[in-house]
Amino acid sequence: MITIKPKKGDLLIAEPSIIGDSSFNRSIVLLADHTPEGSIGFILNKPLDYTIQDLIPELKANFKIYNGGPVEQDNLYFIHKVPELIPNSIEISLGIYWGGDFDKVAELIANNELGENNIRFFLGYSGWDANQLDEELKTNSWVVSENIYKKAIIEKDYQFFWKEKMVELGGEYSIWSNAPEDPSAN
Repeated sequence: MITIKPKKGDLLIAEPSIIGDSSFNRSIVLLADHTPEGSIGFILNKPLDYTIQDLIPELKANFKIYNGGPVEQDNLYFIHKVPELIPNSIEISLGIYWGGDFDKVAELIANNELGENNIRFFLGYSGWDANQLDEELKTNSWVVSENIYKKAIIEKDYQFFWKEKMVELGGEYSIWSNAPEDPSAN
């Protein structure tokens, strides 16, 4: 398979070869930033057993929290598709934005003006130093994929996302789509 050079907004799909990596096993990461200095992304398909209300009790909402990655897991991050409602947002690509004024986010949630289909919260993020991601791509840890879902990725069901991507990639990846998450338990 030809390795595509990643760019901001692309998806990184964990190769089956990184089974056993507790952070990234069967992960799909949205690249929020990718420069020669490094890369930042958020794991889209690893929900945690928390809601936004568990972390911020005054927010009376059950928005699911996801494990964004192993870096700074004590910090809350978010991506969204409503920059017109959230000042100071940074565009990732394709109508997806990162961060912005959290006080405004809290106000929008409190007033039921922001739904879970427009925003996704993460504890932590995934980060790579300069050239680290390129090295991981050379060792077949990741497959780079265009984000065909555009801003609808925020609403994407996480449960079968990795399996769907394996099927889409075809060939030997299709076989992995049905493999148990931990092959040693088979």
